[in-house]
Amino acid sequence: MTAATAPAVRTFDAIGTRWRIDTAEELPPRIAAEVDAAIARFDADWSRFRGDSLVSLLAAGDAGAAPAPPDAAAMLDLYAELSDATAGAVNPLVGGALVRRGYDADLSLVDRGAEAAPVDWRDLLRWSDGILRLAAPATIDVGALGKGRLVDLVAEVVAAASGPEAPVVVDASGDILVRGTTERIALEHPYDPRRAIGVWEVDGGALCASAVNRRAWAGIGGEGLHHVLDARTGEPVREIAATWARGDDAMTADAAATALFFAGGDAFAHAHGVQWVRMATDGRVEWSHGCTAELFT
Repeated sequence: MTAATAPAVRTFDAIGTRWRIDTAEELPPRIAAEVDAAIARFDADWSRFRGDSLVSLLAAGDAGAAPAPPDAAAMLDLYAELSDATAGAVNPLVGGALVRRGYDADLSLVDRGAEAAPVDWRDLLRWSDGILRLAAPATIDVGALGKGRLVDLVAEVVAAASGPEAPVVVDASGDILVRGTTERIALEHPYDPRRAIGVWEVDGGALCASAVNRRAWAGIGGEGLHHVLDARTGEPVREIAATWARGDDAMTADAAATALFFAGGDAFAHAHGVQWVRMATDGRVEWSHGCTAELFT
């Protein structure tokens, strides 16, 4: 997805992706530093790509329980809803399955075969009373909604400095939050980045996207793999190529964009007031009732 240019633009790389913050005026150095600090704290808690993060220590069995990060309840409560809506296809302990398929800390992209995530994840992973607990070593992966959550946090830092009505666009390579302005955002064709299947005008709130052509590699026997796995089987989804979700905040929109790869995703989106578009691998395009996207069908 692409957005228009604002008078002041700050670009940087973080959590393995490209970020862009558009504001009416250049961010003061103090606010830019606060943005960097917020991202660093989130990464130190939730990144499974660094050995010193909280989730890596839990995965190694070095910490059965630890003080819960500030985002734990909000993210894991929503994960529980995702799991229920998709009959277990979305699961925060899918990290081990991703590692086996090659999407590991070293990005080895060496496929060691499919492995289902623990079905009883809510018995293994607990978050209450300010404590995050794992009954047995397992790898937490917050990819289903974590980037959206971080976009919301960054936007909050910027809004605290510039005011809630000041124009700001936070774009984390596919997860975009818009405040105080209007953006026309292209919906990139998953098989041809030079084309768009439509345009969505966003006058506030978030638009998040996910696609199987991003973070894709070859598995055993040359079979195509990508980062969207069905937690019940450890296999990549094959029916849906791309999803777009429009919500009030980026975490919820990001969660819906993930859910829409699976049966039950449309019900999850409806329950959270999220509009959506999705494209099947055979080229068919579906959209939600009342969807305001302009689609080139």
